[in-house]
Amino acid sequence: MANMSINLVLYHGSMLPHETVPCLRRPTRTRALATDRALQVSTERSSCSGSYCSSCCFHSKGCSTIRWKRLVRSCSTTEFVIAGDENYGNKQVVSLTPRLYDYVLKNVREPEILRQLREETASMRGSQMQVSPDQAQLLAMLVQILGAERCIEVGVFTGYSSLAIALVLPDSGRLVACERDAKSLDVAKKYYHLAGVSHKVDVKLGLAADSLESLILNGEAGSYDFAFIDAEKRMTPGYFELLLQLVRVGGLVVIDNVLWHGKVADPLVNDPKTISIRNFNQQLMEDKRVSLSMVPIGDGMTICRKR
Repeated sequence: MANMSINLVLYHGSMLPHETVPCLRRPTRTRALATDRALQVSTERSSCSGSYCSSCCFHSKGCSTIRWKRLVRSCSTTEFVIAGDENYGNKQVVSLTPRLYDYVLKNVREPEILRQLREETASMRGSQMQVSPDQAQLLAMLVQILGAERCIEVGVFTGYSSLAIALVLPDSGRLVACERDAKSLDVAKKYYHLAGVSHKVDVKLGLAADSLESLILNGEAGSYDFAFIDAEKRMTPGYFELLLQLVRVGGLVVIDNVLWHGKVADPLVNDPKTISIRNFNQQLMEDKRVSLSMVPIGDGMTICRKR
């Protein structure tokens, strides 16, 4: 990969313009150079009176992640990122800090039944696979905007996202929920029942590809309004092709984990899952069958509209 220069502006200040905090830092412009060896970021100008902000030098070997987290908490930090390409006009894009993300979560209208499911799932193995409340709220809103009545989810886990979708479907709506793990699916079915939406959810236990192919063979191609993929990442391209057959023109296919914890943008990370997601993202960019928008919410979601 060729060297690429990235400009970042780290703005350290309070959440509100009029707040005063013990530690304030003037805007700091940094330049990052990504090479085939390491990503290094060095500051051109910085000053700070805080106890943890004596430097802002980030190297692959240097300040630890723990130290940076302490710096964030000490300075009530808000990060702004600026694209390296000056043609973007030095637009400042906010980067979520723990404090800011807590604020986002406080502004999510999470139904009580979803909160209960989220908290039960938090104690389970693999709980990190559950979508975040802000993601689920966005999915539900997309379903409502579409006026969707027929939906598909590939990768249910304990049912947080599928329950969010089922709750906003009309009483005559249908959600095909594909999951291969019976234990996690039992949790999902329990909450479908508690929420009173079991009649809307058609649970498919087994391999999702088999279930989707069965729907196509059953003559259901082009009859679905919305689909969500949150399953085995190396299978995503195959799921996408099947769902593109099942979703109508104007319908949506949403894919989760397209940023993959930031690994897709790191030239040093080349494990099979990351490569698969990176390649799929590139394929989507070139796919004229859909219009799309990659949204940096949760672990990244791409919303595709079938043309």
